[in-house]
Amino acid sequence: MKPYNNTDRTKKEEVREMFDNIASKYDLLNHTLSMSIDRVWRRRVVNEVRRTKPRRILDVATGTGDLAIAMARRIRDVQVLGVDLSEQMLAVAHRKVEARGLDNRIVLDRGDAEHLAVADASVDVATVAFGVRNFGDLAAGLRELARTIKPGGKVVILEFSRPRNRAFRALYEFYSYKILPRIGGLVSRDKQAYEYLPASVGEFPAPEVFLEMMAQAGFGKCRARSQSFGIAQIYIGEK
Repeated sequence: MKPYNNTDRTKKEEVREMFDNIASKYDLLNHTLSMSIDRVWRRRVVNEVRRTKPRRILDVATGTGDLAIAMARRIRDVQVLGVDLSEQMLAVAHRKVEARGLDNRIVLDRGDAEHLAVADASVDVATVAFGVRNFGDLAAGLRELARTIKPGGKVVILEFSRPRNRAFRALYEFYSYKILPRIGGLVSRDKQAYEYLPASVGEFPAPEVFLEMMAQAGFGKCRARSQSFGIAQIYIGEK
């Protein structure tokens, strides 16, 4: 599915436009609508990444830079390359990086997850937080991530999923489909964006299917760690 369902444009083009539109309000809405639980999940991603003792990290779909900043702050001497399609999201990320004095540790660049300007086997870890479901071609994006990671490295992906418990899923989906678009649309003035975001979760592959896609892309020891009753998953794969 695409954010605006304009048949003349690709999903990638619409996703870029959507994030450009909502960039100025993205952090406020993201943390408020999730009641800041997304910060907890990101800390868990950082803890997983730290185990590899990486020197160079590629953060794809870096958005406003929250994960890139968290990794640079908590992992000694690491260099992070953050890549995103949206110029406006990157502009917000640049301001945050500079404000924290991390511009010598984090490099931000506009780029396409399916065609990364990164050399083969050149990073220790690749990460994606809430971005893989927006890839134009999910399988191609996973193959690109695998291509960039050194042998012995890993990919760590944080993404929303549908809770398995029926009662909890019903409550979660009522909030996601009824409440979130109204608040998000009112604040960002782009209701379609906040209708697309929860709907894209429903269309994303189930964890077991996504793990198989990771394996097909070239990752081994693929596993998922459920977060907050299945609202999100942390997916890990090794090279």
